[in-house]
Amino acid sequence: MHLVSRFPLVTTTVIVGACTAVLLFLGQPGAAQLLASGFALAIAVYRSASMVKGLLQGRLGIDLLAVAAIGATVAVGEYVASLIIVLMLTGGQALEDFAQGRATRELRALLDRSPRVAHRELEGGPPEEILVEAVLPGDVLVVKPAELVPVDGTLLSDAGTFDEAALTGESLPVDRVVGEALLSGTVNGAEAVRMVATATAAESQYSQIVALVREASASRAPMVRMADRYAVPFTAFAFLLAGLAWFVSQDPGRFAQVLVVATPCPLLIAAPVAFLAGTSRAARAGIIIKNAGTLEQLSRVRTAVFDKTGTLTSGRPTLSLVQVAGGASPAMTPDRVLQLAASAEQYSSHVLAGSVIDAAAAGGLILLPAANASEHATEGVSAVCSAGTVVVGKPGFVRSRTTGFELASLHGGQLGIYVGVDGVFVGSLIMSDPLRLNAADTLAELVRLGVTETVLLTGDTSLTAEHIAREAAITRVVADCLPGDKVRVVASLPLRPVLMVGDGVNDAPVLASADVGIAMGAKGATAASESADAVLLVDDLSRVATAVEIGQHTIRVARTSIWTGIILSVGLMVAAMFGTIPAVTGALLQELVDLAAILNALRALGGGRSARTPRMKGSRVSSGPAPRPIQSGDRGP
Repeated sequence: MHLVSRFPLVTTTVIVGACTAVLLFLGQPGAAQLLASGFALAIAVYRSASMVKGLLQGRLGIDLLAVAAIGATVAVGEYVASLIIVLMLTGGQALEDFAQGRATRELRALLDRSPRVAHRELEGGPPEEILVEAVLPGDVLVVKPAELVPVDGTLLSDAGTFDEAALTGESLPVDRVVGEALLSGTVNGAEAVRMVATATAAESQYSQIVALVREASASRAPMVRMADRYAVPFTAFAFLLAGLAWFVSQDPGRFAQVLVVATPCPLLIAAPVAFLAGTSRAARAGIIIKNAGTLEQLSRVRTAVFDKTGTLTSGRPTLSLVQVAGGASPAMTPDRVLQLAASAEQYSSHVLAGSVIDAAAAGGLILLPAANASEHATEGVSAVCSAGTVVVGKPGFVRSRTTGFELASLHGGQLGIYVGVDGVFVGSLIMSDPLRLNAADTLAELVRLGVTETVLLTGDTSLTAEHIAREAAITRVVADCLPGDKVRVVASLPLRPVLMVGDGVNDAPVLASADVGIAMGAKGATAASESADAVLLVDDLSRVATAVEIGQHTIRVARTSIWTGIILSVGLMVAAMFGTIPAVTGALLQELVDLAAILNALRALGGGRSARTPRMKGSRVSSGPAPRPIQSGDRGP
């Protein structure tokens, strides 16, 4: 009953066909012809209206061939063939709906499991159940066993275990301890936990993913539009063959026989189904493709550009050494320099600020209260502490605000954070941010997939950038870049399309300007995610190569489906020209061609050449803190 209500035209066509068969069995051929022909012409009129509407919206299709075939078969008395053509059109739409349902299964699963309710803790009473939209930052929530985390927040309980598979694709549960970040959409373990909300439902991670999925499912790919454009020459060719067959044979039935086999579903269905299947496969791998056209761009990428910190590296530098300036006062010990830097950084959301604060905490240093804290996007921070005005940041930022500035002695892969107090340079923090374990293999896999140039684009110094580039086998380095510089460099690259991979707010402009932008969205850099064409839900660089491979496989499947359908249809048309395929037989053969094309398009759900990049070691289960969301400009490398 559900299928009957879902596909009424198919059901009606089958009923009319059955009634026609009964009338023929009862010896009423005239009534059978009248019923079948009238119904077929009604469907032709209905499809004509859809065709005109599509033309007004700028879409060219091949409905004209189907409508002409129905009219021609009715005119020559081949009303059974007319019904088969109608069944092909209505059944083809039903097959498309079924195929799209399978192809978007993973995408719809995200939408179906969105958090809907939360349990807000009340003083002196049991938690109250509220709609997730009513949660405000600062609310204390209770998450029951096996319940979805409703909004982004911070764990208040001593510990908890969470299933993050829906967000990251990781099948094993992740342990979190008090103070660590929780993401909406993750599933709590066997024990109830308490958390404090840090965002509303609309601003939380899961809602942002749902928004990306909706955008992806509503998109229309360039390949689909190209398939529509095939309709013009194909339609002209079909009418030419049909007219030639009529002229040579002087039999109008030949005209109908050719048009019957000239209505290939591949141009209407196969390409969209392949793109939806490719998008679904990407979602299953933790990659949200925001619009289907991105798949075609990914398949043709020739230049891959990478940000450094948080992209090629882990983005969580660790302190290696504190260098005290020669002109600093005797009171400026390494611990004092680190304490002042961390005190100024405590109000910053930058990833380097978190590393400095973590280093101070590991050394048992107590942070000083700070006032008038100000973050200078991409450069550094300044704050007033009990010791005076502290500035922390890049060399140019601190040099312009201090005297006695000294560049730190850095080795490959190291970076310096410079510190000044009351206009005097007091020292440097030497940090190290090593290359991701699978970065070199990811670059090698991209080269195997056809990428001919790789570029490292970073705001860091040349020394550190070149060291990372050598380790990753990157061919070109552009260092000391501001966000505007990155945009200009990407625009000037000659080998296109250009793929840009980055994270952080400072990457948002260049991600938007690249032919394809991929954001490492697992760290919560929402501005970068919104600007990108694709978002990685798991902090695994190898998924970039996976995205390119999925794009290439999807395009191969889409093109194969289109051309297979066209070639088979042309072969049938040529055979029909010579009268070897009666109209009814031709209509049945065309049904088989349509089915084969759709099934072939569904191959995009599976793997082609599997990306051989290994997974990042340790990415499956996190024993450390959840990544800090980056909310302000990236001032460091």
